[in-house]
Amino acid sequence: MRSPHWATTSRASLPDSSGPGSDGHARGSADYRRLTLAMLFAGFSTFSLLYAVQPLLPLLAAQYRLSAEAASLAVSLATGPLAIGILLAGFVSDRVGRRPLMVAAMIAAGALSTAAALAPGWYALLGLRLLTGIALAGVPAVAMAYVAEEVDAASVGAAMGLYIAGSALGGMGGRLIASLIADVAGWRWALGGVGVAGLAMAEAFRRLAPPSRRFVASAGRIGDLTRAAATLFGDRAMRLLFAEAFLLMGVFVTVYNYAGFRLLGPPYSLSQAAVGLVFLLYILGSISSAWFGSLAGRIGRRRVFWIPVVLLIAGVALTAAVPLALVIGGIAMTTVGFFGAHSIASAWVGRRALANRGQAAAFYLFFYYLGSSVLGSAGGVAWTRAGWPGVAGFCLVLSVAALVIGIMLFRVPPLAVNDPPPGLEA
Repeated sequence: MRSPHWATTSRASLPDSSGPGSDGHARGSADYRRLTLAMLFAGFSTFSLLYAVQPLLPLLAAQYRLSAEAASLAVSLATGPLAIGILLAGFVSDRVGRRPLMVAAMIAAGALSTAAALAPGWYALLGLRLLTGIALAGVPAVAMAYVAEEVDAASVGAAMGLYIAGSALGGMGGRLIASLIADVAGWRWALGGVGVAGLAMAEAFRRLAPPSRRFVASAGRIGDLTRAAATLFGDRAMRLLFAEAFLLMGVFVTVYNYAGFRLLGPPYSLSQAAVGLVFLLYILGSISSAWFGSLAGRIGRRRVFWIPVVLLIAGVALTAAVPLALVIGGIAMTTVGFFGAHSIASAWVGRRALANRGQAAAFYLFFYYLGSSVLGSAGGVAWTRAGWPGVAGFCLVLSVAALVIGIMLFRVPPLAVNDPPPGLEA
């Protein structure tokens, strides 16, 4: 999934790589190629391990005789701890270093996911998923800090681009691979296969990622986080953007959590592999995020933000139709709308936070994954009580609330920063 993966890090531990004396890895060097390939593995591993269980929810519900909302805990109990861990992992990395924390996090997450395939019961599986979410927090929380410290300033954008590309491929590929394996061998082999792949990518990251040369240990303090929070939450625009993260991700995860339940049952009765192919729609999301991000940069975020949110609303409404083509079209439109709105909102946070950008990004990601955890499970209650019309109605309420907040954001005056052009206003 294409996401803003900034870090919660102190200024003291983030050296300036812009000066003439910078010795960061420059684009074209052997170490730069190793680091960027390592970041590709890190992004893919993190989001494949986090979301590979999503298409397996109907199989877990059948195996353990669970309701849809109970089965969704296999996703929510990973994303919830991840949300909290993101706020704290940056402070840990300030002390122990970026690369060591990322290596440990990736190995632990891969091992826990492999162990989850052997879990003797439902509660053991949930416990291992919770621990997986905690472990995974160590990657997105510090990825950008590692790149910013070790890469020449002119090459940082390209390096982070590969990490984000790996994240998007992992979100899509993990779900698709798990679906295909589960269709022929069951959910345990699917989860185990993704876990072993995660371990392989962790080892590849350990071998490829150059040792830190520019990290300076510092004593990150929780007080820094609380002071930053007071500043950020004092800005009305930031509060609204954090709410958008919560609502938008809630809609997106809810649609994908329960689409499998619908498509596996009558009147469609698709195979597990066919349902997995739906996740190829993520490709549209990658295109959408880039296109809407570019459009917002040209004419302004306030003027553009409502467009993908309206597409999100239209897509959710279209999923309520019966013909399969319209249902898939609705999921596609929902994907386009979500990624477009998310790309604008996440960039807006980075632009709005003139200071405390690392903490601003961490809070955005906190509410983003909190929406996945809380609203993703709440949508299961709608499915159990009212089927897909209930899910669509639930998501429409959230989407309309996101549109209302978008209108409120339009009315919040931009920060006066040397009168920037429309696309760069804060």
